[in-house]
Amino acid sequence: MVLPSTAGAEPRKITINDVAKSAGVSRQTVSRALNDKDEIDVDTKQRVLDAARALGYRPSRFARGLVRQDTMTIGLVIPDLLNPFFTEVAAAALEAARSRGWQVVVYDTGDRAEEELGTLQVISSQVDAVIGYFSCPESELEKFTRGMPVVLIGREQRTRFSAITIDGSEGVHAAVAHLVARGHIRIGMLDHHTRAEPSVRHEWFTTAARAHGIDPGLVVGADQTADGGGAALRVMLAAHPDVTAVFTFNDIIALGALREARRLGRNVPNELAVIGFDGLQLGALVEPPLTSVALDTRGLGALAIEQIARLLSGTEALAADELVVRGELRLSGSA
Repeated sequence: MVLPSTAGAEPRKITINDVAKSAGVSRQTVSRALNDKDEIDVDTKQRVLDAARALGYRPSRFARGLVRQDTMTIGLVIPDLLNPFFTEVAAAALEAARSRGWQVVVYDTGDRAEEELGTLQVISSQVDAVIGYFSCPESELEKFTRGMPVVLIGREQRTRFSAITIDGSEGVHAAVAHLVARGHIRIGMLDHHTRAEPSVRHEWFTTAARAHGIDPGLVVGADQTADGGGAALRVMLAAHPDVTAVFTFNDIIALGALREARRLGRNVPNELAVIGFDGLQLGALVEPPLTSVALDTRGLGALAIEQIARLLSGTEALAADELVVRGELRLSGSA
């Protein structure tokens, strides 16, 4: 349970003061009751416990004196450890947390909604704060994380939690502008096809293509794997053989497209230019090196940990416009 808040703002957490007010006792009495001290009578203790339960108050492990602040445990929830992007984000968060003396427990949900809920149930009593990618409704997040600081990553819909936003609009516009400047007029996109609706990255591509007078309708869905990227490129070129450049939902799809282009005998970038999204270190190891709209994964992880630190300490949290990671076009050999 959380107290009402203004739209778009972090929901106010139930505090020990709220419990004290509800039970009609002092803050000190609440603390004694929750820590099972003998200085208060049984009826008062029960009244406090009932109030805490009704309000959904969840004292942090730090508040209960079970751990020191420098040994906080953070739960990091990601969709897929096999995707190098999420591995890079996890490594960055681990590095930032380690510098504070914190522990990080990483959970992989396999990009499945049921695993998200199961993970939330497991971590609700094991960590002091949560960072992660969640697609489940906010009501479920509130149910299992009440009383804990939460920072979401890449949440596309409006949220009452702290959230780090990925804004690749300018980077995608620069990517399309670069392709047009190189003479490409038939530019396709390999999007993430498992979403119910077109991705935000598809929206950025559409806007950029229209701004340059390019047909934005050359889109094929792809699994978020290298094999998925290769299969999607085959479909794209079979349907639109005049396509000379593709922008992809992520670098893994792009790497699959590069491999498939080579198999089909298409020279990259002379016959087919390829631009990814994410800026994975892996992209520099292929030939030709991958051009990508790159995100600062190191900065993303550090930003998430910084916000958690502020929420834990009660200091002023970073504002929404400070929780934005922007994509920048990183030119290389594939486009």
